[in-house]
Amino acid sequence: MAAFNPCFEKVIMIEGGYVLHEVKGDRGGMTYAGIARNIWPDWPGWKLIDAGLFNSELTALVREFYREHFWLRIKGDEINSQDVAFMIYDFAVNAGLKTSVRIVQRICKTTPDGDMGDKTIGALNTMVQDGKDERIFILLFSMLKVFRYKDICLNDKRRAQDNLVSNEKFLCGWINRIQRGLA
Repeated sequence: MAAFNPCFEKVIMIEGGYVLHEVKGDRGGMTYAGIARNIWPDWPGWKLIDAGLFNSELTALVREFYREHFWLRIKGDEINSQDVAFMIYDFAVNAGLKTSVRIVQRICKTTPDGDMGDKTIGALNTMVQDGKDERIFILLFSMLKVFRYKDICLNDKRRAQDNLVSNEKFLCGWINRIQRGLA
């Protein structure tokens, strides 16, 4: 069974660590440790950040946020492969839970509803029980991630409206993220 802590530690480093920043054109707005304020405005950590309290309580809130909103929802503790769990978890953090799970479901040939149910977990664990099949899953998952990122860039509504290429500036970072997951 996969463990949360190693996956969390890898993802928090990919997300840039415990840093508060804003990137022009990023729809998430202000971000702390990868948690976007525009997407998660009710996260309790914002109160501490607004008060200038960057402490162990804030660190614990970050860890619990990722565990609750991503790890538990992909049923990471039930995935037999640590590497596969990391891939699914990392993409859920970066591109959304349902997007990540739908890719799993496409590969495992279960109903692509975006919910990691018992049938999907069963099909996934059956598929990756052999080290060879685990590698195939990881490679297929990575390829489908590239296609998803391409679609995000090509279908960006702001691109058409403002004649901008708003998400293309993130594409290299997204591709690098996939490569780090394969290492």
